[in-house]
Amino acid sequence: MPKPLIKLKQILNKGLEQTASLFAPITVAYNWIAQAAEILDNETGLDAIAVQRSFQTLLDSMLRDKHEAGTLEAGITHFLKITRSYWSGLFHCYEVEGLPRTNNDLEQVFGILRHHQRRCTGRKVAPSSLVIRGKVQLASAIEDSTSFFYSPRFGTSLCSDWATITL
Repeated sequence: MPKPLIKLKQILNKGLEQTASLFAPITVAYNWIAQAAEILDNETGLDAIAVQRSFQTLLDSMLRDKHEAGTLEAGITHFLKITRSYWSGLFHCYEVEGLPRTNNDLEQVFGILRHHQRRCTGRKVAPSSLVIRGKVQLASAIEDSTSFFYSPRFGTSLCSDWATITL
């Protein structure tokens, strides 16, 4: 190995040895956040209660072992506090099929609706009627993007059900 590379390797090794103690808290916190992401991704298809239990178990272990995060303990405490404040609304997406999981996903649904409105009207911005009739139009846009319409399906709806929708 050339002398300059040997010198560089020695410098890197020395730097890694001196900062090794800083990596332990990062590793602990990273593992917790990775576990949280895996639970919330719910690739196994658990129901809302099972996801909530798994996430609560993780939060309990984070609370119990947050001292292991060292200098990141304040960040873990903040994460636990914010999670607790949003707890009541965290798991609705697992109860309602097709409900967007994040605000970004929900914004994308609104963006699709605005895009369709602009295309239909030829305007550069969505029409003001979107504010008045938006909840009906949004429901239609979501339904349109997720399912196939066929006539027998409409026959099962009662006119009285449609009358309950306030415009």
